[in-house]
Amino acid sequence: MAEGTQQAVFWTDDSPVCEPLAHGADIAAHFHDYGQLRYAASGALVTTTESGTWVTPANRITWVPPFHVHSSRSYGETDVRVLPVPAALSAQLPPEPSVFVASALLREAYLAMSGEQESAASERGRLLLAVIGAELFRAPQEPLRLPEPSDPRLKAVTDLLHADPALSATLAELGRRTGSSERTLSRLFAGDLSMSFHQWRTLLRIQRALLELAQGTSVTDTAMRLGWANPGSFISAFTDLVGQTPGRYRSTAVAARG
Repeated sequence: MAEGTQQAVFWTDDSPVCEPLAHGADIAAHFHDYGQLRYAASGALVTTTESGTWVTPANRITWVPPFHVHSSRSYGETDVRVLPVPAALSAQLPPEPSVFVASALLREAYLAMSGEQESAASERGRLLLAVIGAELFRAPQEPLRLPEPSDPRLKAVTDLLHADPALSATLAELGRRTGSSERTLSRLFAGDLSMSFHQWRTLLRIQRALLELAQGTSVTDTAMRLGWANPGSFISAFTDLVGQTPGRYRSTAVAARG
C-alpha cells in the first residue's frame, strides 16, 4: 500500500471529477500550490506522503495541504472527487495531511460542489463551501496515520508487510530475510517510527481492514485475511484504535457507498 513520493510532479490544476479508477490504479506522486480535499464517492482511496499513509473509504475525506507531495492508489472501482480549497479555508485546516469523518451534510455539500463543478466564486459555491468548512471544523479526524520509514533497512521490512499484512513472521525472521538484526530493527522502529514492530503491524492491518470492511467483507473473513488468530482479537484491536466495532464501521461504510 505504500508508494514512493520521489520525483514528484507539480500539478497546476485538477478536474473536480476524475475518471473512475480501476482497482489498484495508481496516481503518481505530485503536489499543488493550493490545498485539496479528496473524496471517494465509491471505492476507497489510499493516500501516501513522506510522513505516512492514510486510508479513505467512502465515508472519509482526505485533506492535503498546499505543497505536500502525495501519491494514491485505488481499492475497488473508485470514483474520486477532488476539490481545490481557497487559501482562506486552507489556513484554517491542519498543516499536515488529515482524514475527516464525513457527515451526511458534509458529503452532500461536497458532492454538490464537485459534481456540478460549482465555482467557489459564485454565490451558490460560496454557500456550499461555507457548509463544507463548517462541517470539516466539527468533524472528527481519523487517527489512523501509518508512519512510513526513511531508513532503507526498516523500509525493506515494511515493504514485505505492505505486500502481505497477514505475514506472521517475527521481527527476527524478517530481519534474516532482509539482512538486519532483530535488535537493530527494534531500535529503528522505536527511533524512526516512534512505535514498536507489533504496534506498526497492527496499525497496518487495521488500515487494510478499513478497506476490506468498506467493501462489505464480513468481520470474520477480514480477521482471517489479515492474520488475526481469531475474530475476537481483531474486534478488540479494531475497537481500541478506531473507536467503534468493525461490525458498526462496516455497516456505516456500506451505507455510505449506497
